[in-house]
Amino acid sequence: MTTRVTADTTIGPDEWDDRDLDGETFRRVRFVDLDMMEMADDGTTFEECTFSNVRFNVSVHADAAFVACTFGSCSFFDATFNGCKLTGSTFSGCTYGLLKVDGGDWSFTSLAGADLRGSTFDGVRLREADLSGANFTGATLRRCDLSGAALRRADLTSCDLRGSDLSTLDPSAVTLRDATVDPHQATIIVTALGLQVLP
Repeated sequence: MTTRVTADTTIGPDEWDDRDLDGETFRRVRFVDLDMMEMADDGTTFEECTFSNVRFNVSVHADAAFVACTFGSCSFFDATFNGCKLTGSTFSGCTYGLLKVDGGDWSFTSLAGADLRGSTFDGVRLREADLSGANFTGATLRRCDLSGAALRRADLTSCDLRGSDLSTLDPSAVTLRDATVDPHQATIIVTALGLQVLP
């Protein structure tokens, strides 16, 4: 396993010669206009890094950490994150087609207004994440911890929500048309609407 600690520098296309990453560490690095497509990332740590116009398409990240990072105008088409930590990271102007997230901690992330149609989040911790105005049409949000998450104006049309924590969801502030929920969640939603559930 190699380790690279590069602080307060900028890495552009001319300085980027790695296709795969294995356990490396980057802190306060600016990644600009890079092609990280099809990259394999195993256990790499990025802390307070900035990614501008970086293409993560079809990349696979396992047990990696992107802590308090900023992503601007990046592409995540068909990217996969397995057991990754992205706490406190912010996404702006990014594209996410077919994004797949399995496990991991995305608490306190900001995905406000993100177009996440068709994406999959399974068993992900999204505690207090900002998902306001995000479009989850046809997406999967199964077994996710959404406690305290901001979901105002989120579009959950045809979204699979089964097993997720909806205890703080305001059903009047989101679009839930054709969403799939389990019986426990249905009770929570009905109660939040001020209705009584009787046997």
